[in-house]
Amino acid sequence: QVQLVESGGGLVQPGGSLKLSCAASGSIFSINAMGWYRQAPGKEREWVAITSNGSTHYTDSVKGRFTISRDNAKNTVYLQMNSLKPEDTAVYYCHAVIVVPGPPRYASAYWGQGTQVTVSS
Repeated sequence: QVQLVESGGGLVQPGGSLKLSCAASGSIFSINAMGWYRQAPGKEREWVAITSNGSTHYTDSVKGRFTISRDNAKNTVYLQMNSLKPEDTAVYYCHAVIVVPGPPRYASAYWGQGTQVTVSS
């Protein structure tokens, strides 16, 4: 079994910062990619950022404001969010593609439970 546990959400004023964390635990052989998605009320879940093989990618709306990083030793991914805007308000979900030990050895996608981020004055 693999679990992703997020933390770090909360209420922050516009222009403020938050740092989200997501730790993967369980039966893990390797982690191919880790990233973040978000879902605002009444909207579909959207991709925010991803890190894989040392590279990082961001959706346009968060470029220059959010930074994704990963601690491989801890199987943990972080999302540093600066200059937050009300439109960043959403439930943020951690996502990971994890290879479980074999045999057979295979990769599957996992989701965290989500953490609420609210940007409001």
